[in-house]
Amino acid sequence: MKDKKAKKKEEEEYSGGASLDDAFADDEGVEYAPSKPRKEKKDKTKVLSTFKGEELEEEIEEAEEAVGKINNVDYDPPKIKASKAITKIKKGDRIKIDGKEYVVDNHYVLIDHKTTKEMAIEVYDKNDKDYQIRYFDDQFESTLQFYELQEIMFIRKPMKSIEW
Repeated sequence: MKDKKAKKKEEEEYSGGASLDDAFADDEGVEYAPSKPRKEKKDKTKVLSTFKGEELEEEIEEAEEAVGKINNVDYDPPKIKASKAITKIKKGDRIKIDGKEYVVDNHYVLIDHKTTKEMAIEVYDKNDKDYQIRYFDDQFESTLQFYELQEIMFIRKPMKSIEW
């Protein structure tokens, strides 16, 4: 009977496996391999911060201005002749840019910068070519810009006058 009780007690004692002390009791002369060096995690915020929207837009604008200077293009603010507030422009309205007529397809918030909104007016001409007029809602007179869709990108174009 004692054997059964002792055996059962031993089984209960070791049912969870050997303790750490017992498992590594005879490893005094054993040399373990050195641990692998830790890999440094790439800081994604550094990569992403170089491509923030505003910074990227600034770089694009600088490149456009440089190309404009090479091509003798002037990006001064255009002369504006408005028959109503720019916020009232809607689908179907007509806009003239440098004497050429365009039809408004859409007017929406492109980017909400919290303190100001970057707006876009999508227009097309009689040949169904797409364009965008972009501006900041709090200072539209000095920020109006005209873009032409070429393949998949909007490329800035000079604009001397605009009326609606």
